Amino acid sequence: MKKNKEPEENLFEALSLIEKEKGIPADFMLAQINKAIITACKNSYGGNDDVTVEFNKTTGRLSASLNKIVVEEVTDINREISLDEARKINASVAPGDKVGIRLDPKNFGRIAVMTARNMIRQGIRDGEKEQALSEYQSKLQDIVTATVEQVDPNTGNATLRLGKAIAILPKNDQVAGEEYKVGDLIKVYVVNVKTGDRGPRAIISRTHPDLVKRLFEEQVPEIFDGIVEVKSISREAGSRTKIAVLSTDPEVDAVGACIGPKGQRVGTIVGQLGGEKIDIIEYSEDPVEFIKKALSPADVLDVTLDPTGEKNCRATVPDGQLSLAIGNKGQNVRLAAKLTGWKIDIRPESGFFGEDDEDEEEIKPEEETAEETAEITGSEAETDEAEEPAAEEEAAAEDTEDNE
Repeated sequence: MKKNKEPEENLFEALSLIEKEKGIPADFMLAQINKAIITACKNSYGGNDDVTVEFNKTTGRLSASLNKIVVEEVTDINREISLDEARKINASVAPGDKVGIRLDPKNFGRIAVMTARNMIRQGIRDGEKEQALSEYQSKLQDIVTATVEQVDPNTGNATLRLGKAIAILPKNDQVAGEEYKVGDLIKVYVVNVKTGDRGPRAIISRTHPDLVKRLFEEQVPEIFDGIVEVKSISREAGSRTKIAVLSTDPEVDAVGACIGPKGQRVGTIVGQLGGEKIDIIEYSEDPVEFIKKALSPADVLDVTLDPTGEKNCRATVPDGQLSLAIGNKGQNVRLAAKLTGWKIDIRPESGFFGEDDEDEEEIKPEEETAEETAEITGSEAETDEAEEPAAEEEAAAEDTEDNE
């Protein structure tokens, strides 16, 4: 009959298994077991926690000894041992020396055993938290490919596996229109790592602008190497992104590097973002030039900066490109404002009725011309879309005024 392995050998096998499955180092768990044994002894032997625990990794055995002081006459059996008994263990001991008495876990009390067991379990939980924290921190402010493990049908939140750690992708951090299935591989951006009573958790997102930045770093070697810099990004996830880039090498075209041969680089990123449109713009220290480029694909005839020094400007565009400059529901000018940090007032080349007539009486809101206009600041990115003028509504307003 095959001889059963010693309990200590089984223990070391269990620790090795935990290390492989959960990533918790065996040495960490041995330290937790050491604490548990000392606590069990303290509870079983009148508070005596003078314990020596030895782990032999070669033989795979664990041993523990309770240390007692050698005395002529014992007054505390938990901390003292008679000279005669001590010399049965070590013939050379003398009063005042310490002798280690080999412990048998079977002699521990029930409460002590339960306490030790709970400490070991807590050690495993603590080890898992440490591993999760380490896993999260290694990916902080970076992108990671995660596996979808579950999607809550009620909230829409997705449970993702990031290596050995788990994270939740909330519905409001998912790109509108994307649907996830169990087993899907998706790229997410680790925004932050927080710790709490339930352990560390990663704040992840698919809508954060820096997700786009990291994707460009992956696809464009010039950005990764620092030859091309990403100066700013504005994004409306799932719809459109504007990214401003600058080359530090006059021989390298920043926009061309990001687009790649036959558009392969930016095409790959667009595919990873589910078809989201990306405008790549060359950054300029000159705010006039930067604003003109930020309003692309519209052609801007002129940009006039606020003489007071405030970051306000007026951009003049051809009449036929007013709607293009403003964009669908104001999106183009809104993204341009975020990208540049300037408040942009879009005006048509033909101007506004009564705009330059200094003798004209003050125009009341209901008397204002129905010409198209758009005004937005970088800090007003969340302005209600209902407040943004649309070309069709303005045209209808003009017809109404003409009829009157």
